[in-house]
Amino acid sequence: MSPERSRIVSSAHLVSDSAAELSEVEYGLIVASNAFGLWCVRGTAAAIAEFPVAADLGVLDVLCLHSVNHRGREKKLADICFKLNIEETHLVNYALKKLVKAGLVGGRKQGKEVLYATSDMGKALCLRYREIREACLVDAFSALGEIDAESLADLARQLRVLSGLYGQAARSATNL
Repeated sequence: MSPERSRIVSSAHLVSDSAAELSEVEYGLIVASNAFGLWCVRGTAAAIAEFPVAADLGVLDVLCLHSVNHRGREKKLADICFKLNIEETHLVNYALKKLVKAGLVGGRKQGKEVLYATSDMGKALCLRYREIREACLVDAFSALGEIDAESLADLARQLRVLSGLYGQAARSATNL
């Protein structure tokens, strides 16, 4: 019998015979989520330094900016919340207000709703962020060798499946 390998988990009390690997996956999600958030904030800070904008943007602010800019179409608050899988609309609403105040996003009323679109400066910031992202990450991913476009697409699909599983579990937990 081989000795049991040590597991890298965030909460040893959640490790059980039936959930040891799940605890490892969850720790990986925690670390990856926080690293991605840090990247979003710092990548945007590097991009925003080239613009006449005084804004201290957090992760959700950055994600909202890119969501509003997506495909160049106006978005409602509900659209952005749905895309980002966020139920707390007040958090997204606050992020949008920060982006409007910074001049990166504009809003126009249509009936009872507000439609948001990126300003020219917001669009330029998104493009500058993309340049920085490519400079910092494309070469890093290609240096791994085994990571190619197809394996990244597979990883993206697996992450969406995990998102669905955790979303369903969250809904189920409210009924226990």
